[in-house]
Amino acid sequence: MTDALFRSDIKTLPLVNRGKVRDIYAVDDSRLLIITTDRLSAFDVVLPDPIPGKGKVLTAVSNFWFDKLHRLIPNQLTGVAPETVVAESERSQVAGRAVVVRRLQPLPIEAIVRGYLVGSGWKEYQKNGSVCGIPLPAGLQQADKLPNALFTPSTKAEVGAHDENISFARAEELLGRERAAQVRDASIALYTEAARYAAGKGIMIADTKFEFGQDDTGALYLIDEALTPDSSRFWPADQYAPGANPPSFDKQFVRDWLESAQWDKTPPAPRLPPDIIVKTAEKYREALTRLTT
Repeated sequence: MTDALFRSDIKTLPLVNRGKVRDIYAVDDSRLLIITTDRLSAFDVVLPDPIPGKGKVLTAVSNFWFDKLHRLIPNQLTGVAPETVVAESERSQVAGRAVVVRRLQPLPIEAIVRGYLVGSGWKEYQKNGSVCGIPLPAGLQQADKLPNALFTPSTKAEVGAHDENISFARAEELLGRERAAQVRDASIALYTEAARYAAGKGIMIADTKFEFGQDDTGALYLIDEALTPDSSRFWPADQYAPGANPPSFDKQFVRDWLESAQWDKTPPAPRLPPDIIVKTAEKYREALTRLTT
């Protein structure tokens, strides 16, 4: 575990926030340094064991998508090398796992797009025939492709709390009607383009989460991370079959183990066995390799 970074310690910049996975520092009035650690959260709880190399994989995957999708919407990246904004002694903490971004005002929702019937959506469908209150045709199976990609926003919970699904009407109340529609349309466009590309690499994107921010003029930007194994459900196309939850290249592997461990999903989370840590790291690396080569 010596190559894992569970918690950064940058002393030359003021700490702004520690999230579930990312540590954020102020570079100046207009820029932030975001370091993606090797922490792993599941069911909105940070696990006690890091996944070595995970932060570098997430950073590489996000940067790949930011570059590929920037024609659809501008993003947070400044192009400034993170090594240039910290002391020489701190460069090992940012190399390959950090970005310098614009200071933007985050919107108070998470923008979730679902392309397949799985996870909490499948559980709701079994009970009510709907996903996040959106009615669906009868007779769908687990992991079936949805008739259309669904925009299902949620709240943004603090560390240790749980996100909650909200209706589009509630998103309109939080963002305003015009902004909510803009976020919905951008989210579906980003998902659709990414899913099309990933399909050519043998990966199905079952669902994903985006976050957005705005600048002082009100312009909308894609922020945080983009289409990573942490924020998305990636399935190998050659192992997909409706009726069952396919194996995945994301932290679903850890979620499944936690479910089997009979954990009540409240802190503290159980320690992960070494083989689960190794396998999870392999899954993340494979997702990066498949998508970017």
